[in-house]
Amino acid sequence: MPDFTLWDILRNLALAARWTVALSLAAFLGSAVVGLGLLLVRLAGGPWLGRAVGAYVQLFQGTPLLMQLFLLYFGLAAVGFDTSAWLAACVALTLYASAYLTEIWRGCVAAIPRGQWEASASLALSFGQQFRHIILPQALRIAVAPTVGFLVQVVKGTALASVIGFVELTKAGGMIANVTYEPMLTYGCVALLYFVLCFPISLSARLLERKLAMRTPA
Repeated sequence: MPDFTLWDILRNLALAARWTVALSLAAFLGSAVVGLGLLLVRLAGGPWLGRAVGAYVQLFQGTPLLMQLFLLYFGLAAVGFDTSAWLAACVALTLYASAYLTEIWRGCVAAIPRGQWEASASLALSFGQQFRHIILPQALRIAVAPTVGFLVQVVKGTALASVIGFVELTKAGGMIANVTYEPMLTYGCVALLYFVLCFPISLSARLLERKLAMRTPA
């Protein structure tokens, strides 16, 4: 059995954590683009498109992320698409997270008083102009904290990518535990590294909530 020190375990896990960060960022940025597009469609696309976006949200919120990963990874291969674990994990996390971000941001827009829409409409502004100049700046102040907080869920969700063979932090932990026969030590280090990744994000979300609450008039 190879002689692994604690430093060896941490060093190898830290190398794998780079892929956890890369997958988290790719999925979060992708879901932000998709989520914003779905939000605009839901707000301005008419009742049928609004229902279609609602069905999309319900589908991805109502099914486990693990099943979505399996369906994308094995399903695309079954229909002839040669896909990698990285691509399947990135797409699955993007679709999953976009459903939640769409709802988070829809709630933030709904929190803006209706009078703001009516006042901007009275100035003969188009929907795009109303949203960009009047609604979006106000909704952003509300959306920043929950959006940053949701990033924690995305980081933790990347652990499920290990089931399709993507070597990120959790998968690397399993591989190291199988070699060292030290599962408690190895997975303890994995948990520690997840905490190191997630705690600053959670702290930032709380600080943003506090800062925005102080700026909001009573």
